[in-house]
Amino acid sequence: MAQIQEDLSERIRTLEKELHSALAEKERAFRYRWDQGKARFEKDVLYEHHKLKTWLPSYIVHSRWLVTITAPMLYLGIIPFCVLDLFLVIYQGVCFPIYGIPKVRREEYIIFDRGRLKYLNLLERLNCMYCSYANGLSTWLNEIAARTEQHWCPIKHAHRMRAPHSRYARFFDYGDAAQYSQKIETVRNDFADLRNSAPAQPDSRNGL
Repeated sequence: MAQIQEDLSERIRTLEKELHSALAEKERAFRYRWDQGKARFEKDVLYEHHKLKTWLPSYIVHSRWLVTITAPMLYLGIIPFCVLDLFLVIYQGVCFPIYGIPKVRREEYIIFDRGRLKYLNLLERLNCMYCSYANGLSTWLNEIAARTEQHWCPIKHAHRMRAPHSRYARFFDYGDAAQYSQKIETVRNDFADLRNSAPAQPDSRNGL
């Protein structure tokens, strides 16, 4: 099982390298470069983007009426999202140093770059920012919860999980009582990979 997990980890690293190469190819294809952490398009590309924009009045007029009347329910989600955001800031700020868990960098998960695209109108930009916040917050929560689970209950499930989180491979196998009793403190504090990894650079391809 350990060898299988190591093989999977190596495959993930290989896929990450391939993804990096693919992103670099997209940069060349869509003609933007990185400057102080922001993706900046060439001037003629920006001009084309501006021409392709669907202007706000037309966008609203051609929207389906059921979408329009249900939109307020969608936007009301900002209230619990903000409450959750505040809780996560306080929770990991207070508890993670006590547990010895490295903090999860919020700015690596909640990214607002799509709102700068010039072919989006004002409402489309707002929607993109809202989606970026909601989904970024959920992935940030997932990583915080994953590290918390590693500290409190690093045991795999008997049932196969559809999408195991980033720390799951380090957990004890279901029913392995001997390993759990002998190495629980080792696994509980096994965050060396996070402490040794370099922090994300501000001009990374996830950058703001």
